Amino acid sequence: MERVIGIDLGTTNSCVAVVENGAPVVIPNRGGYKTTPSMVAITEAGKKLVGHIAKRQAITNAENTVFAAKRLIGRKFSSPQVKNAIATSAYKIVEGPHGDVRIMLRGKSFSCPEIGAMILQEMKLIAEDYLGGKVEKAVITVPAYFNDNQRQATKDAGSIAGLDVIRIINEPTAAALAYGFGKDMEKTIAVYDLGGGTFDISILEIGAHGVFRVVSTNGDTFLGGEDFDARVIDWLVDGFKSEHGIDLRQDRMALQRLKDAAEKAKCELSSTRETEINLPFIISSGRNEALHLQRVISRETLESLCQDLIDRTIDICQQTLEDAQLGKEDIEDVVLVGGMTRMPRIQEAVSGFLGREANRGVHPDEVVALGAAIQGHALLDNKTEMVLLDVTPHTLGILTHGGTFRGLIPQNTTVPTSRGEIFTTSRDDQTAVKILVMQGEHEKGDQNELLGEFVLTGLRKAPKGQVEIEVTFEINADGIVSVSAKDLETGKEQQIQVTASSGLTQQELKQMIDAAKDEMLDRRTSEDEEAAKQEAQRLIAEIERLFPQVEQIVVSSDFGRDATEKARGILQKAKAAMQRGDVQEIKDQIEALGRTARMFRGVVQKTS
Repeated sequence: MERVIGIDLGTTNSCVAVVENGAPVVIPNRGGYKTTPSMVAITEAGKKLVGHIAKRQAITNAENTVFAAKRLIGRKFSSPQVKNAIATSAYKIVEGPHGDVRIMLRGKSFSCPEIGAMILQEMKLIAEDYLGGKVEKAVITVPAYFNDNQRQATKDAGSIAGLDVIRIINEPTAAALAYGFGKDMEKTIAVYDLGGGTFDISILEIGAHGVFRVVSTNGDTFLGGEDFDARVIDWLVDGFKSEHGIDLRQDRMALQRLKDAAEKAKCELSSTRETEINLPFIISSGRNEALHLQRVISRETLESLCQDLIDRTIDICQQTLEDAQLGKEDIEDVVLVGGMTRMPRIQEAVSGFLGREANRGVHPDEVVALGAAIQGHALLDNKTEMVLLDVTPHTLGILTHGGTFRGLIPQNTTVPTSRGEIFTTSRDDQTAVKILVMQGEHEKGDQNELLGEFVLTGLRKAPKGQVEIEVTFEINADGIVSVSAKDLETGKEQQIQVTASSGLTQQELKQMIDAAKDEMLDRRTSEDEEAAKQEAQRLIAEIERLFPQVEQIVVSSDFGRDATEKARGILQKAKAAMQRGDVQEIKDQIEALGRTARMFRGVVQKTS
């Protein structure tokens, strides 16, 4: 049977899985890690880097390293979430030609689907290395609360990456599939999913014989670990400003170092009561004096900085229970998904709200990809007895006369589905009607998300109210929306598949797919080269840092002087190879640099 992979395209990290011998497994990357950072960078030489290799050079190349692009995908540039990202990102975010979001790297503009595609390409390569052959089909997960623009933009990213995306599936639903896989159970569960950039809560009924029915879902597509990190960054920046009068946000490299340190401290505080953040030489003062940042942060401080964010998730949980018309006592199990659920205060808040301890039987970083792989396998294997009934997270409808939003498909309706309603013309002799397709929960049209628009022309002239038009909405299993409008008398019809109104044109998409195909061929080679350069740079920096100490220690012996002279020669050779860009020579020099660094470390440790 053809292989299909499941991909969790995450805000902070991404993960890929496949079903092997009837069981889902996570595929490790070349470094042996189960997850890969969702980061993309472009080097000075114009090479694209993805994953761990991009993360390692983020501090020295902050302006050209993208993180958390998932929070921008499918959004309009004018949205408040994008304004927030502009204020907190070291990389440059600009407005695209369709009012969408573009990211500037090394003077070139990239759309968010292109950035997503680079990460998906990496997942595809990881899977192909593991499976020993080409992979073309994938199931990709998205936050349950993603709107249609964001879903379509994610599907575009898959197309650019050379993947046939056979299904888009909601992250909490994927987690529930992995949780219930192979178990004959009947349960009502809540999946609380707090990741790096988004929050979802879904309530599902798992029935016998593999029936998974989503009852209700809710969330916030701009609430996650990034916001917790931002609170720690603000705390550090404000403390530094009050002490030195310098705002570290103005320095891109300092901002990236703060981000790394904040994320690390937040993770450490899940297992320890306090941790030190130590950033030497963070910035120079006006008098050319190097300043250092050194602060101890406790778990209690982190919790007080972020309590309102945790409370927001619990408020959303309450609303989701009400939408499902269920009480807390009806929830038989709670599944925690996403890296942020390792935070003890979040575990306490969820357990306190629902009155039961959360299930610890799933891996918060891997369960979504495993569920996506299970769904992909089920779609291709006719023998699999599994039925998945998901819901639409937002009400869908049209803008009517007077600016009112008329919902046709309510929030939490099981998909796929279709609904129709008859409307009449609002003016005498009206021969055309514009249909504005919207998504949201507000009765005022302008408070909701515009998904698309089209015009039905050629209506017969008649007094207002006498021409009847049937508007029909259809949502497929991916949650992608199609809308049609039909003049009931003449049978004249117009329809639209609602694509991201602020996304890519078909021509742009085709160009990006073609360009990505060419790049796939030499991506691996360039990443290997870059990894060698990064390793050489790291060893050179370490040797140069230890050199003065080693020289002082061994200065009195002939053997010591010979060793330092030899080390100088190795350094010079390596630097010359770096300057020439001779990759093979750099690789050859890494072994000698490594031996020298180990020797220097040994000398310093012996005397300390």
